[in-house]
Amino acid sequence: MASTNELKNGMVLNLDGQLWSVVWFQHHKPGKGGAMVKTKLKNVLSGKTVDKTFNADVKVDTASVDRRAMQYLYHDGDSYVFMDTQTYDQLPLSGDLVGAAANFLLDNQEVVVAVHEATPLYIELPASVELTIDYTEPGMQGDRSTGGTKPARLETGYEVAVPLFITSGERIRVDTRDGSYLGRVSG
Repeated sequence: MASTNELKNGMVLNLDGQLWSVVWFQHHKPGKGGAMVKTKLKNVLSGKTVDKTFNADVKVDTASVDRRAMQYLYHDGDSYVFMDTQTYDQLPLSGDLVGAAANFLLDNQEVVVAVHEATPLYIELPASVELTIDYTEPGMQGDRSTGGTKPARLETGYEVAVPLFITSGERIRVDTRDGSYLGRVSG
């Protein structure tokens, strides 16, 4: 149990038998009446987000979520196989559970897998990853600073918009939250 005054981003709540992750919260004190806590909650299993308002200092059920460091091993049919870096146990996760994170997974990459009562809930990637561009059209002379973009296919098969001066074979940094180009990787 926790008070709504103690909510933090990433905390997992058990509301009516469903697990909800706190995406965003804000304490709010209207002119009259009691203080409230506005939240945006994401259903851990379905991914659906809802806005919910709680009265301040109300008790809510928290779910114990074990966050384990795991290493991505390989993709096998519809499952992605991860290995617990502490116990070396292998854990196959469905493509539905991995979701959009599959666009940024490379062999041997470290991720965090959240587990609740032996049930894997979701995986967390680092905020950004470094990937190599498999193919992109060559930029035209004079396109160096126009600010335009072109599509580039990454080594994972994911396509991202990059500036015109980026070439095939370059390593770039990609934001795993929205799939956007962040910059070149030097060296």
